[in-house]
Amino acid sequence: MTWFLVHFAEIVFYCLAAVALAGAVGVIAFRSPVHAALSLLGTFLAVAGVFVLMQAEFLAAVQVLVYAGGIMVLFLFVIMLVKARDIPDEPQYVHRLVPAAVVLGVLLAALVGVGIWAASSGPPADGAALRLVAGVPLGNTEAVGWSLYRDYLLPFEVVSIVLLVAMIGAIVMGRKETGRGGAA
Repeated sequence: MTWFLVHFAEIVFYCLAAVALAGAVGVIAFRSPVHAALSLLGTFLAVAGVFVLMQAEFLAAVQVLVYAGGIMVLFLFVIMLVKARDIPDEPQYVHRLVPAAVVLGVLLAALVGVGIWAASSGPPADGAALRLVAGVPLGNTEAVGWSLYRDYLLPFEVVSIVLLVAMIGAIVMGRKETGRGGAA
């Protein structure tokens, strides 16, 4: 049991890496675009977990909010906009996954429980999440904010404009023409 507690972070890392790898393979392997997008969502969430392990909480939050939230909604919107082939109902597929979902849920609950127990019974944190910015120790999120909005403001704004242009282009290309003279 002591070995398990000492190597708990490594065990969680390898579990998250396996989930990310399985999700990446699923993106390529699934024939259904919706299933591939959900597999990509699992990959994004596993990468966010790895960020948490690396004490990069801000990046984990951005990973969940921007990629797992916004980008996935955009992907699903595009999948529905281009009218990918209709996905047939497969209730038998769901029934086959119920035992695996229960086992994985129990394992995840046990892993989280052991992690909480190990964190509460271990020594206090050493402040490794604090970073120095201009000689001042700041929290991880504040350090990223200072660096992003002070040092990299122009590239940040350029990327936002490029994404806006890409989104407008996708909407214009996906629109249906109703007649010869105009658009819907």
